[in-house]
Amino acid sequence: MQNWITDFMEQYGYIGIFLMIALENLFPPIPSEVILTFGGFMTTYSGMTVPGVIAAATAGSVVGAVILYGIGRLLDVSRLEKIVDRWGRLLRVKRDDIRKADAWFDKYGYWTVFFCRMVPLIRSLISIPAGMSNMRFSLFLLFTTLGTLIWNVVLVMVGAAVGQSWEDIVGFMDVYSNIAYAIIGLGLLAVLFAWTRRLRRKKV
Repeated sequence: MQNWITDFMEQYGYIGIFLMIALENLFPPIPSEVILTFGGFMTTYSGMTVPGVIAAATAGSVVGAVILYGIGRLLDVSRLEKIVDRWGRLLRVKRDDIRKADAWFDKYGYWTVFFCRMVPLIRSLISIPAGMSNMRFSLFLLFTTLGTLIWNVVLVMVGAAVGQSWEDIVGFMDVYSNIAYAIIGLGLLAVLFAWTRRLRRKKV
């Protein structure tokens, strides 16, 4: 996949970067780390510039995020509640749980979107719950763009700085990704533990 990504970027330049990053948002297995660091490297031997690569990547990221946000809006919380009404007993989930989760996202969702835009894989998927919670689109766009811009600036500039060693940065980002996933996994386990404990108390 990496060779296909880099060949496409070399052939189509800024447009290639825009399309690859937009696809990365819609299909998370496509690694943004490869696109951005290689894009930075391309500025060392082509007519492309660091600001140009950052602009193309940011535009592509935002377009992809907006599409996923729209998908989230189509799903919305009310549809989830209908699913819970039908299957909630099997899943041990109630309407109240959905509402609490939605309220939490309403309160902290903007910062969640901002920080998650700097976590591989999660950076794409976070747009869906943002849409489902009917997050104000203008603020979603603002926090998505800011988080995306930071991620893009760092990786593109690092790719430009290290030049032909850009693949070493991809290896480092794999380590960063694994650490981020581990932290998120521990957080989810903590939430699951607290939830099951609350269910047990209700039964007693």
